[in-house]
Amino acid sequence: MKKDIHPDYHLIDVKLTDGTMIQMKSTWGKEGDSLALDIDPSVHPAWTGGGTRLMDTGGRVSKFKKKYEGLGF
Repeated sequence: MKKDIHPDYHLIDVKLTDGTMIQMKSTWGKEGDSLALDIDPSVHPAWTGGGTRLMDTGGRVSKFKKKYEGLGF
């Protein structure tokens, strides 16, 4: 294996959307940095099975539905 080509792998603090802090190993930032998530695995439909509703940020979902309402979706 070549030396000095791999990124630094270190511990960071990750703040979930509910305020919970966990420690993870990552190549992001520096040792001890804190990363705040906007969407985390405890609430994201990709990990929860799709049971949560899609947030309509800026009316984009409503605009899409209105644009294609005549196609029978």
